[in-house]
Amino acid sequence: MPRKGMRSICFQPRTPSFASPARGSLALPAPPAQVPAAAAAAAAAEADKVIEFAALLIMKWNPDTSSYARVTSLFYESKREAAQFIACVNNLQKSMHAWASAANSASDERLVHAQFLMEIAMKRLQKEFYQILSLNRAHLDPESVSARSSRASARSSISEYSDDDGCGAAGDSIAEVEEASTAAMSDLRSIAECMIASGYGKECVAIYNIIRKSIVDEGIYRLGVERLSASQVAKMDWEVLEMKVKNWLEAVKIAIRSLFTGERILCDHVFASSDSIRESCFAEISRDGAMLLFGYPELIARSKRSSEEKMFRLLDMYSTISESWPEIDSIFAFESTSAVRSQALASLDRLGESARALLSNFEAAVQKDSPKSSPPVAGGGVHALTVRTMNYLTLLADYGSIVGDVFADWPRPAKSSLPESYFDEAPESDDAPAISRRLAWLILVLLCKLDGKAKRYKDGATFYLSLANNLQHVVSKVRASNLKYLLGEEWVAKHERKVRLFTGSYEQLVWGQVFASLPEGSPPPSPAQAQERFRRFNTSFGEACWKQSERIVPDPKLREEILGSVGGRLVPAYREFYDAHKAAIGDERNAGLFVRYAPEDLENYLLELFCLTRGDCAVTTSSASSSSTSSSNRHRSWSR
Repeated sequence: MPRKGMRSICFQPRTPSFASPARGSLALPAPPAQVPAAAAAAAAAEADKVIEFAALLIMKWNPDTSSYARVTSLFYESKREAAQFIACVNNLQKSMHAWASAANSASDERLVHAQFLMEIAMKRLQKEFYQILSLNRAHLDPESVSARSSRASARSSISEYSDDDGCGAAGDSIAEVEEASTAAMSDLRSIAECMIASGYGKECVAIYNIIRKSIVDEGIYRLGVERLSASQVAKMDWEVLEMKVKNWLEAVKIAIRSLFTGERILCDHVFASSDSIRESCFAEISRDGAMLLFGYPELIARSKRSSEEKMFRLLDMYSTISESWPEIDSIFAFESTSAVRSQALASLDRLGESARALLSNFEAAVQKDSPKSSPPVAGGGVHALTVRTMNYLTLLADYGSIVGDVFADWPRPAKSSLPESYFDEAPESDDAPAISRRLAWLILVLLCKLDGKAKRYKDGATFYLSLANNLQHVVSKVRASNLKYLLGEEWVAKHERKVRLFTGSYEQLVWGQVFASLPEGSPPPSPAQAQERFRRFNTSFGEACWKQSERIVPDPKLREEILGSVGGRLVPAYREFYDAHKAAIGDERNAGLFVRYAPEDLENYLLELFCLTRGDCAVTTSSASSSSTSSSNRHRSWSR
């Protein structure tokens, strides 16, 4: 056979795409004509020794000719002999490159024999590579690998401060696991480097990809992430779908922290000698699982569901991907894994788009709510629309900066959806974030609807109390949530002033006649005048108490403010009136007929009326305690 043909057969790389450059420049022998005879003889003898030693070690571990080699693992049997085997193969490979440059029949014969030995060695190393990967699944699981480096970095600090026997035992156990993991990774790396340098990178990579991809796919499956179609999602009950979303939220954190991070670390270590191979391997084993994992949110976002709960599950998924993006971008930084990064970003875009559509739908639902859609709330209490809307908005505000990101470029709302009288209330600040403007606008739409509902009450007092109760509920929800940061202190103060205006109008309509029945600065009355004034006060006070008992003030703070305002005006004025007019009535018998309330009785009536009527004080223990303390302080201030 021509020498050129022989060299091309023996040294053409098995996998051109994975062929790596020589790790060091080889000093090739000079042309035969220039080599002295003695030197040539010495080189031939050295070559024969290389082949002889390689033949002894390689044939010893040939599973086709040795039953011992067939059932025994080289790397488990003897680490020392395994290292010699790797060194022997590397030396044989270097010698083959040197012989290929020589143009003589002896070199060709050595090449044929060396190639025969090389194929047996590669078959042995393939088997060892497969066994190490298969038998060390527990030591090479992604979570162990990803945690290994962090434990290694922390081990020195732990050893300095931990002397406890229990900690020592736990440390020994961890050390044993890490030792096995480190040994397996080291063996895999030495085999991979040897096979790649010998032109058998394709066979090595094929084994690695099959085993490690199955581990990644199994990990995704065990995390509960399954492949679903759009039709399957559409047919699922929301409760089932919500459970799957919650499971995904946990799964994606574990997958990023352990599964993909561990695989990336392992792949980078095993194929450290070739950037192209480690990139292609990691892309092959992780791409399908990652695409399934990060494509899941887009599938949920596209589902045709308009439930209010869906908004918060979408924001949960958006938040998880957004917060995990630095890790995603780092783990899948290769060009071959750019599809994974693109899928994660596509899911973010789709989640944001769906969230904006859901908030628009919610706003439309509030705007479409008719004042006649439900009967007026008894006693001017808080309407269900107020409770539902504010619960929704407070939950929305809990997502903080995520909400700001999702709605950052949202256009301004159209004013035409509100009556002209509300235009001056709409937020116009260009400095405010888009989400702040939108939430303020949505609350304004709600207040407009509540105004229409309040107009269904037949008396002005309940109209104003309804406005006060509902606005107070809005303000208290804003105060107690992240809405206060989005809307600002000025917005809160402005609407608190409106609550006071509404309660002032309510107080005047309910208690105005009582205040008017107490003359100020009048001369000493005659007995008849005193009797008539007491009679008029008793009547107006009784009517006011009846009106108040028919109405509800569910907010403890607002109830305290109304009680303080009414009691602060009424009790001192009545005490002065009582002291000035009781003596003019005459004897005790007449006094008993006309003087129905002592000043102390009036205080007790008011306290009972505002805090015990119709269960309005059924609040939390802390609120009740606060109200009681405040009421006592108010009582003492009235008595002075």
